[in-house]
Amino acid sequence: MSCGHGVTHTDSFEDNVANHTDHQPRHGASLLPRVRVNSYNAELRDEWGFVGDRANKRAFQERLDNWRRKLRLSSDDPLDSVPTGELYKDKHGLQQVLLTGDAEAAGLLLGAIEDYAQELAKVIDRLLAFDGWQHTERISVGGGFREGRVGELAIGRTSVLLKTMGRKIDLVPIRHHPDDAGLIGCVGLIAPEVLSGNSSLLAIDIGGTNFRAGIVATDGVSTAGCRRARVTARKVWRHADEQPTRDDAVRKLVDMLGTLLERAAQEGVTLAPLVCVACPGRIASDGSIERGGQNLPGDWEAAGFNLPSILHQQLVRDFDWVASVLMHNDAVVQGLSELPFMRDVEHWGALTIGTGLGNAHFTNR
Repeated sequence: MSCGHGVTHTDSFEDNVANHTDHQPRHGASLLPRVRVNSYNAELRDEWGFVGDRANKRAFQERLDNWRRKLRLSSDDPLDSVPTGELYKDKHGLQQVLLTGDAEAAGLLLGAIEDYAQELAKVIDRLLAFDGWQHTERISVGGGFREGRVGELAIGRTSVLLKTMGRKIDLVPIRHHPDDAGLIGCVGLIAPEVLSGNSSLLAIDIGGTNFRAGIVATDGVSTAGCRRARVTARKVWRHADEQPTRDDAVRKLVDMLGTLLERAAQEGVTLAPLVCVACPGRIASDGSIERGGQNLPGDWEAAGFNLPSILHQQLVRDFDWVASVLMHNDAVVQGLSELPFMRDVEHWGALTIGTGLGNAHFTNR
């Protein structure tokens, strides 16, 4: 499923146990301090291609566009002919259409939400039959689409549809703001001992539309997960508007981290010597991207390209800051932000609806 673009994990249980017990996290690890990652970015296909491509953010926009085209054949467009892409960027505007806008415009949006929810329910139904997703009790849904009332209604409608299909699971919107969840979840990648003596860490969330970097406060974070973690400073770059080269994009990431390092120094924030990175795709144990980076600017799967190594070297060179860089899949990391809210279930999953449709599945330890 280009719900993301990888497969189930292949790391051995023994390798990851050894990895965990010496507190040395490993890129793309399947055994983490609080959960086992059973699967991430499962690729499910049918005769039309990746199943997940029918339920990403663009798929909703296409359904709304389709409703608008059909309506224009016999009537005026109640959304005033604003291009769907521009309309969708204003999530608060769409919310107002639903709450207080013209009734026909709201009905138009509801038609797109229903069509999208029907397709998302089919995708999730396929996913739940996948080997790595057995016994799922709850799924959290994050990503940019989750932000705003339109996304919440689509998630709620999909949950109802799944239950009428006989799937006894809860589908819930992710609790943290989508812009923060992919940063906060980095805390779930590492054992609390790694953070000892430091109040914060640097985190990066790499997406097909935006790059985000932030300082995540970790004071008081317990073994239960990320409930008290919070983003205290952030930088966001919408790279999709600029179409940079891969090297330019990496340079921008380094600059964003440099700005956050300066801020931390000015405010007396003690940073752990660690940068955690959430990135689309299948992440190899050496930090390379095996596949799934096609929505990123340039070729991130090229032989010899290793983002953690490059970030480490450039942070040392440009800012004289020595830090380990740890990378995992973005759906895994965003899912980990839900750890405090998943303690009452054993098997659970996470979806991220954005430029792609990412997925991850966990078993609590």
